[in-house]
Amino acid sequence: MSRTFLARLQFDGTGFVGWQRQPAGRSVQTEFERVLERLFGQRAPAHAAGRTDAGVHAIGLGVSFPAPDTWSARTLHRALNALLPRDCWVEQVHAMQPGFHARRSALARRYRYDIGIDRASASPFRRPFEWALARPLDLGMLQAAATLLRGDHDFQAFAAKGQDKPHYRCRLSVAEWKSRSAGRGVSFHVEADRFLHHMVRMLVGTMVDVGLGRRPLSDIDMLLGQDDNQLTSPPAPPQGLYFVRATYPPELFLAPEAESRAMSSLA
Repeated sequence: MSRTFLARLQFDGTGFVGWQRQPAGRSVQTEFERVLERLFGQRAPAHAAGRTDAGVHAIGLGVSFPAPDTWSARTLHRALNALLPRDCWVEQVHAMQPGFHARRSALARRYRYDIGIDRASASPFRRPFEWALARPLDLGMLQAAATLLRGDHDFQAFAAKGQDKPHYRCRLSVAEWKSRSAGRGVSFHVEADRFLHHMVRMLVGTMVDVGLGRRPLSDIDMLLGQDDNQLTSPPAPPQGLYFVRATYPPELFLAPEAESRAMSSLA
């Protein structure tokens, strides 16, 4: 018998080809499942709330996986962090209701994109973790562009080619730019019910062109009416993007006392 758990995973995406297992290259999923197999003595699948591209980071990626009944959230938390590589870290582990799935059960997902506009953004201690643009941006224009993205729209113009989707509509509940501390630049915060492949990076790349005066603000509305990405700006580089969190219905979390009762029944 097994139970389902949710890990909130952080990782530095610099050395990974992304979350999803690939034919070549080091993936976060492969590393995570390797640790599960070592702990349980058998293979266990891990499912993430969303896939990430090579170089993209996470500070709260939801990962669901089955574990034998003898494991608790606390012992899994300790064991995972003891065996995962140094560029991965589990913040929390929760026991979940039967049938929980990190991707299918998510109500919303949130990302953040960091841009450095100061010269020091080129530092080797910052460059792997933000877009070292090192140029001033018009924050007012960025905000105006983000406002046009909120709500329910067809985002096919901001999706990578080759995606076979039944539809390209996404509902953005949050889309806003904020100044970072100490004059380091700006961050784009976005939350939606779903995201398309490369969508956040293509949104950022296009809005940055608006903020640099390379494109008019009216291009945002124009692109939302397009059925391909031919007129969209190139995507922003991956290292500035962070998967922040996935939101799940509260009733899917198993209360600590319920987990304790389940463990006691096995004793």
